[in-house]
Formats: sequence, structure tokens, C-alpha cells
Amino acid sequence: MALSGPQQYPTELLDTTMDQLRTLIVVHEAGTALGAARRLGREQSSVQKQLDTMNRTFAALCGEELVLKQGRGRDALFTATGEALVELARRTLGEWTDGVHDARRRLGRTLSVGTTRYTLGFLLDAVERVTEDYERDDVDLKVTHVRTGDLFTKLRSKELDLVCGSVVVTEADEAELLAPYEVMEWRRSGLSLLTNLPPERLPGTSFGARDLPRLPLVVSARGLIGRFLTAWYGPEYRQKLSIAAEIEAAHYGFELLRSGVVSGAMLVTRGIGEAAADGRLPEAGGLRTLELVGEVGPRTEVLVGVFTRRGERDSYAPGHPLNLLWDALSRESGRWWLSS
Repeated sequence: MALSGPQQYPTELLDTTMDQLRTLIVVHEAGTALGAARRLGREQSSVQKQLDTMNRTFAALCGEELVLKQGRGRDALFTATGEALVELARRTLGEWTDGVHDARRRLGRTLSVGTTRYTLGFLLDAVERVTEDYERDDVDLKVTHVRTGDLFTKLRSKELDLVCGSVVVTEADEAELLAPYEVMEWRRSGLSLLTNLPPERLPGTSFGARDLPRLPLVVSARGLIGRFLTAWYGPEYRQKLSIAAEIEAAHYGFELLRSGVVSGAMLVTRGIGEAAADGRLPEAGGLRTLELVGEVGPRTEVLVGVFTRRGERDSYAPGHPLNLLWDALSRESGRWWLSS
């Protein structure tokens, strides 16, 4: 009678360790046992011994070795079985790692938090409120810088448990976009312009959004600004606007305008525009701020706040690290409004 359950697994397979699987992956990435040994901080003979053991094991189990020697100075040759088992090893170790992280998250042993540059200060102030509790419970808190465009992706993948940042919402897709997440809303706003153009060329303190095509613009193709422009003008917005410079980061745009290399106006979120006007953004010193008024397309806004996966907080006790930090951030929301 054929065995079922744990008894069915071959003894040779059960003798294969996770450390051996990691070694197999690293040899595949490094190309040689020597290269893998350097990455792992081991002797080459130790790595080679593990390869020899796995070759014997899987030659007996599958009928083919995993790795073939190619001679001195040449990369190891992985057989078809070896290539397949490298991918299986990656999945196996990845799933075990995810499982351990899920267990630690559920038990409140670890918390991974993301923040954009402009919300970091509020997160750090909130963390001060919970530091004593975290130290008492030995919570491993990890804080990561996250780009606006990656915010939801990292929450969905469970790479992050909570994010302080901004997203662009339109009247058509807001409900669907935010449905998977619990949101602590701090602020909604539109865009502003930062400009080095003289008042005689660009007068006043506001500018109509419908007149954007007649201005030389500095724009970020990624993140919030690109989403605004796509919502207003469609994916071919570059053909409809006069783009003087396309940038990756706001600070590069500030430098371009302050240097005078480019004359024009830079699209920024209203929060950044207000911070520049109030002198809270020294890197934008000397640039004028104009509020962008009106809309070209559907209602589009920047939503600034705190995001986590919907339902996750409710599944934890009030003293879980995620709930403690959420409560601390809710106290910071009042300060956000005062400083915005």
C-alpha cells in the first residue's frame, strides 16, 4: 500500500537542508563555488561539499545531477534538473520567509513602515509615542523610504504594513482604488507652481490650470504629477504641453529653476508649494509660488494620509504594534492640519 502524508517523502529529500538550498541558489547567481563561497563568507571546500551532496541526492532521486563542473575558471553548468530545482528552492525559501514574517506580524514581533520624504517627520514623532511600548515588547520596527508610485504595491505584497504618504485620486476611480485599504486622511489638495519667471511675465498669485499649455513647464514624469497630467490630458500629455525639462526628483527641479538654466514653472503638490512660500523648504528658496486653480479634466486631488490593508487592524488586539502606531499617528493628524 502506498504511503500518504509525511511518510511518503523520500529520506534523501528530507536530509536536504534549507542551507543547502541557499547554497544552490548562490552558486547559480555567482557562477562558481568560489564566487558563492565569497558571498557566503565560507571556504570553497564547504560550498563544494554541499554541491557534491546535492548532486548525489538528486542524481538518485531524479536521475540527473544538478551542477556539472566545467573546469578551472569556468562557470558551473546547471542541468535542466538543476535549473528547475533552483527555481523551486527560491520559491521554497521565499514562502518560508513569508510565512515566518506573517507569523511575526500577527504576533506583534515585527512592523514594517514606509514613508515618503515629506511625511517622515510626522511618522518619527508618532514613533516617539510608542517607543517605550515597542522596547518593552521587543518589537522590530523597520522604516523604509517609499516612492509614491510604489505605495499600494508594497502594501499589497505585504512588504510594508503601514505607509504615510500621498496618492492621486480622481472622482471616477477613488472608491475602487481605496477599497482594499484603511485610510486615515490628513489632507486633500491640488497642485501649485514654483517659478523663476518674473512677475511681469507671470503675474499674480494664482494661475489657471487650463492655461498650462502656454507655460514652459518642469515636470516629474513619475509619481503624483505624472498621474495628474495623465488624468487631465491623457497619456499623450507631452504633445499637449510645453515641457522645458522632465525630472526624476523635485530637488533636481528646484536646482534647475534656481540656477536659471531653465526658465519656467515647476508643477508641485500644494503642500510643497506652501512649504516653499513659507520658507520651510530652503532648497526652493527664491522661487515664487502660484496656486493652480481650476481643472482641465476630471476632479483630481492629492490625498495625503496613512494607509494600511483593510481589516488587518481589526484582526489584532488593541495593543498590537500596528494599532499602537495607528493611534499615535491619529494624534499627529491634528498637527498636520495646523502645519499644512
